[in-house]
Amino acid sequence: MGGMIRSLVDEKLLRFIIVGVINTLMGMAIMFGLYNLAGCSYWVSSAANYTLTSILSYVLNKRFTFRHGGDVAGSALRFAINIAVCYFLAYGIAKPLTCWIFSGSTPKIQCNIAMFVGMVFFTGFNYLGQRLFAFSSKPKEEK
Repeated sequence: MGGMIRSLVDEKLLRFIIVGVINTLMGMAIMFGLYNLAGCSYWVSSAANYTLTSILSYVLNKRFTFRHGGDVAGSALRFAINIAVCYFLAYGIAKPLTCWIFSGSTPKIQCNIAMFVGMVFFTGFNYLGQRLFAFSSKPKEEK
């Protein structure tokens, strides 16, 4: 178990964090702007955030973080599947959990906290999904 964790904590994680900071700042502007300024719903605001920042994330993580030179169509499909699974996991957990913990707060406060908590959950799930699924390198076959 310790060896697996050590293999996930390397220069790729640092590069993922750098890309994550860029995506998070962009995503927060989109998501909180749509929810608080434009009056869009929780789901529309968070979905718009992840749809738009996923495009940036794919390009940056493919080239910079994982330096994946494999099949573009295959990695793009795996990336899209990963994003969808991570989104529904993160926000499916964050919203009910936050509403339960902050049950005495207004719905607007609950949704703002849930969006933030969802971003945290999403980031963890997304790193694992991109590293182990979307941009995983297949070992070279021995001859």
